[in-house]
Amino acid sequence: MTENIKLIEYNKSTMNNIVQEDLFQISQENLDWSKLSNKNILITGANGILASYFIEAILFLIKIGKVTGTCIFALVRNEEKAKLRFESYLKEDCLRFIIQDVCEPIHIINKIDIIIHAASQASPKYYGIDPVGTINPNIIGTSNLLKLAKYKNVENFIYFSSAEVYGNISIDSPIKETDFGNIDQMNVRSCYAESKRMGETICNSWYLQYNIPIKIIRPFHTYGPGMKQDDGRVFADFVFNIVNNQNIEIKSDGSALRAYCYLKDAILGYFYILFKGTFGEVYNVGNPFQEYNVKDLATTLIELFPEKSLRLELNPAYSSAEYIPSTINRFLPDITKIQALGWNPTSDIQTGFYRTILSYY
Repeated sequence: MTENIKLIEYNKSTMNNIVQEDLFQISQENLDWSKLSNKNILITGANGILASYFIEAILFLIKIGKVTGTCIFALVRNEEKAKLRFESYLKEDCLRFIIQDVCEPIHIINKIDIIIHAASQASPKYYGIDPVGTINPNIIGTSNLLKLAKYKNVENFIYFSSAEVYGNISIDSPIKETDFGNIDQMNVRSCYAESKRMGETICNSWYLQYNIPIKIIRPFHTYGPGMKQDDGRVFADFVFNIVNNQNIEIKSDGSALRAYCYLKDAILGYFYILFKGTFGEVYNVGNPFQEYNVKDLATTLIELFPEKSLRLELNPAYSSAEYIPSTINRFLPDITKIQALGWNPTSDIQTGFYRTILSYY
């Protein structure tokens, strides 16, 4: 079953009813989808869960006729994975692949209207084994894309940052876009947070000096169909424990509080920022109404599938060279800013995780 899941991670989301239903619901949102028509859109990190689902949402809008004359240029490093992930769209003229590292100079002869930069390693499992590969897309890649944005005179530039930029924040209230904590530069985990911070600074500098129309998104914990089995984040591990009929092991005391946002809701939030956000601004995207500690999340997922008779196992003494735990106990987004644009998350974890798990069958 495990081998089958590895294939499902990349291509089943274009076929199963769960994702089709989610894409349909996205398309019914009261947004002016025609703003995407007749645009050339460059999206980096197209094999990643956020970017790939964003692409698939646009392709669905094209399919049902709400968007016309649009072409997506999907920048990826791994062509094989991209063709598997977008297998159902390979014959479509509206999707083209650019196979390269975002850290290399980008040469596109076509006009580009929108750039969405989502190329980045987002899982803590890679921070310790490939810190340089974590840093480069956020700094070198971002600089390359901003140069391209200036040359192409783009009308919108979206940078996917991360809630990790808030560092070791100690406040117990929801985190606003203006709140920040400390980051220990000598901790290897900081390669991600610091490079995301620098990526934001680079974007803001190009906005101020060259008037590049940037908007910055800070996603909080986001889950949904298309997560890879080797994702490495705890909520993804739980999903595949359930899928593979395995007991859930928690490698901590399970007390850390996190807010979990279903992918469909998050994608809609990104569209709200693309269409309605203010240039030069930063937006949190997460679901503060679905805050659970890790232990309760695991218990909830087990209870969603009682027929599997799975158990929860606590292993607070777990240690591994690849495991880099977070020191933050509570991480809750303040989404007042994006709510002012008209967006609100609607999915609870029972619905979201149930649909996520079903999408792998």
